[in-house]
Amino acid sequence: MPARNRRLPRHLSWPLTSTDICSVLDETRSQALHLSFFDRRWTDGAILKADWVPPIGSNYGAGLPPEWWSSVWITVGPVPSGERAAARRILREQALPELRSWVEKARNGSEAWALSRHSIAWQYANQSLRISHDGQLYQPVELP
Repeated sequence: MPARNRRLPRHLSWPLTSTDICSVLDETRSQALHLSFFDRRWTDGAILKADWVPPIGSNYGAGLPPEWWSSVWITVGPVPSGERAAARRILREQALPELRSWVEKARNGSEAWALSRHSIAWQYANQSLRISHDGQLYQPVELP
């Protein structure tokens, strides 16, 4: 991303691009895949998050718009610029294949799973990843 278009301070960089994510998922951005880049570091240290939005309606006006139903929201958080290359490598090797499996499960899994909110997040520290499912504590990523 050109420096003039950046929303990040100079000392932060995004470790992944939209091309990285879309190529792993074999698709382009669509109504079913929402991709965004956060401009601050999350307090929990996550650098990649995905959320499944189930079809939840409401008669009281508090529901989500129907175009958001059954969609995946992926957000990339920044890392210190000096850690970008290492974070990018480990995310591409370990997190993106897991993200692909998670998105496939969201779209093709059981109806019971699809009818409730789910999330997955990766935290990067000391050149290793930790993973969190549905808001649980971060656990080390287990390599195959």
